[in-house]
Amino acid sequence: MKTVIVTGAAGFIGMHTCLKLIKNYKVIGIDNLSSYYDVKLKKKRLQILKQHKNFYFKKLDICNNKKLEVIFKKNNPYFVINLAAVAGVRHSLINPGPYIQTNLVGFANIIHLSKLYKVKHFVYASSSSVYGGNTKKIAEEKDVVDKPVSLYAATKKSNELIAFNYSKLFSLPTTGLRFFTVYGPWGRPDMALFMFVDSIIKGKKIEVFNRGKMSRDFTYIDDIVEGVVNVLKKPTISKNKKTPYSIFNIGSGKSVKLMDFIKEIEKNLKILSKKKLMPMQLGDVKRSLSSVNKLYKWVGYSPKFNIKIGIRNFVDWYLKYYKIKL
Repeated sequence: MKTVIVTGAAGFIGMHTCLKLIKNYKVIGIDNLSSYYDVKLKKKRLQILKQHKNFYFKKLDICNNKKLEVIFKKNNPYFVINLAAVAGVRHSLINPGPYIQTNLVGFANIIHLSKLYKVKHFVYASSSSVYGGNTKKIAEEKDVVDKPVSLYAATKKSNELIAFNYSKLFSLPTTGLRFFTVYGPWGRPDMALFMFVDSIIKGKKIEVFNRGKMSRDFTYIDDIVEGVVNVLKKPTISKNKKTPYSIFNIGSGKSVKLMDFIKEIEKNLKILSKKKLMPMQLGDVKRSLSSVNKLYKWVGYSPKFNIKIGIRNFVDWYLKYYKIKL
């Protein structure tokens, strides 16, 4: 059985990715269980993963290169998926240190070890935030993305550049995945859907930035995982000295107005929200919309979930997890 190392395994996307992989692979999950958000939630995710015999967990910070190499040496991974990162656009503006450490130093450690141990495919999380203030209606991978509007976006663009370098110099097959606003059960508490549901249930006002005049390419977690796993199995191969490097958008390919997103939450909760209309936040963008044509051509990616199904599934999970009866 082939071994896959997944960093950020206790995270939102990490947990779901591991659950998909353990059906066919031995999965070594790595996570430092940082306190960026509720550690209890991360431990609950791990409890579910640890029920499976093909999953092995190691609490470790990817910035610790010596301990990281012990895991590579012991397990000789066939694939590596790097999902470990300090996330969040707004937080990066006020506390940049952890972003530099984890997203740059940690990333460099992981990719270098992948090269040393001859990993067959290194897949990593990039972000739609690399598109910054791009005024194009639909974001395509060929777009120029050298003007990030947040430090978080800058670290993700840096990851893409480092990966290209390793693919070019060492023929390490690398694939970067630009995720577009991922949501669903077990999601992060610092993301809009989680915060909106939490505040509405508690009767608190929800903060609506740019007075609601925003839209997002909301992508359901199951679609994300399907894309990640299918890409993992199909690396770009170096032919005629071609660099084995790829970048793909993973989104829904549809943009939803923020106010429509909120209405769908209200419908599921059967509660009207109290809104606090706010100005645009520094580092934020007004809209996001992905072209997923490139990923469709590569692995047949075709997102299946819309916000009606996705929000309903999240609300059901939230009420069950927190034992709430409406």
